[in-house]
Amino acid sequence: MIILGIESSCDETGMALYKTGEGLLANVLSSQTKIHNKYGGVVPELASRDHVKKLVPLLDSLLNKQKLSLDKIGLIAFTNGPGLLGPLLTGAAFAKTLAWVNNIRSVEIDHLEAHIFSAMISEKTLEPPFISLLVSGGHTLISKIDKHNSYEIIGKSLDDSAGEVFDKVARKMGLKYPGGPEISIAAKRTINSKYKFPRPMINSNDLNFSFSGLKTHVIREIERTRLNDQIISEISFDFQESIIDVLIHKSISAAKIFDIPRIAVSGGVSANMRLRERFEKESQNIDVFFPNLEFSTDNGAMIAYLGYLKSNETKMNSLKIQPIPTSSVF
Repeated sequence: MIILGIESSCDETGMALYKTGEGLLANVLSSQTKIHNKYGGVVPELASRDHVKKLVPLLDSLLNKQKLSLDKIGLIAFTNGPGLLGPLLTGAAFAKTLAWVNNIRSVEIDHLEAHIFSAMISEKTLEPPFISLLVSGGHTLISKIDKHNSYEIIGKSLDDSAGEVFDKVARKMGLKYPGGPEISIAAKRTINSKYKFPRPMINSNDLNFSFSGLKTHVIREIERTRLNDQIISEISFDFQESIIDVLIHKSISAAKIFDIPRIAVSGGVSANMRLRERFEKESQNIDVFFPNLEFSTDNGAMIAYLGYLKSNETKMNSLKIQPIPTSSVF
C-alpha cells in the first residue's frame, strides 16, 4: 500500500509517499521562512494562505515524479494537531476532500507523535522501547516509548520550549528567524565565552525543564551590553551550551531511570549539529538516534510514516482538528 502524508501544522507545507515493504518513495517540502523572516516569527494568516497556494502544486509534483496517479494511493495521512488553527484547517480540509472525492481511506496524525517516530524512517535498527526527547519551537518533551501505540510523557517544559527561547534570544540580538540556526552559526565563531549562564533545573529531582528564566537572564544581559560580532558569538556560545547541557543531562537520566539504553532525539532543534555532536560524545553506553536532517524539521515524510504505522486503524471522517494537544499523552 502507498500512503500519502500531508503536513501543514505551521509554516512548512510537506508531502511524502511511503510504500509498505519499500519505505519512503518521495518527499517534497515548501518552506515559508522568507515570508515570515521579516516579522520575526510565523504570521498564521500568511501561513494559511501559502499552504492554500502550495498544496495542489506539491501534490502534482510528487505524483508526477513517481509517475503515480491518485488511484494508486491507499491511505492519506494528515496532521490534525497540535499547531496553528488556520494552517491545520487548510491541510485537513484538503486531505479529507481529496480522500472523500477519490474514495481513499484517511487517518488523522498527531504532529508530536510523528516527530517522535521520525528517526525510524532512516534508523532501521531503532525500535521501541526507547526514550524520546522531542525538542522544537513549540515543545520540549521527554517520553517513554514502550511500543508504537503505548507511550507516556515523563518530563516536559514548564514554560517556554527550547526552540522558542532560541528564537526570542536571537531576535533580541538582531539575528534572523528562525533563531536556532542563527544562534548555532554565531556560536561556531568562537571556542569559548566569558559568559556563564544558568543551567535551569539541571539538578532538579525530576525530568522537567524550565527555559523562561534562562531566556530572561540572557535578554537582560543583551540589553545592558553593547553588541558586536564577538559579543554575539560569545553570548550564543554559552547560551547554546546551557540548553544542550540540560537536554542531554535529562535525557540520559531518563534512560538510566527506566533502564532503556536507547534515546531518539527529534524535532526542529534536533537538527542542531552541536547537540548531535555532544550527544554522541556524552551518551556513555546509550545508543542515540537522530532523524536525517531533512526529517528533523516539519515534513510530510514523518506524517506518511506514522500513517503507515497506523494503517490498520479505522477510517476517520471528522474534520475536527486539535490546535492544542488534548490527549492524556500529549
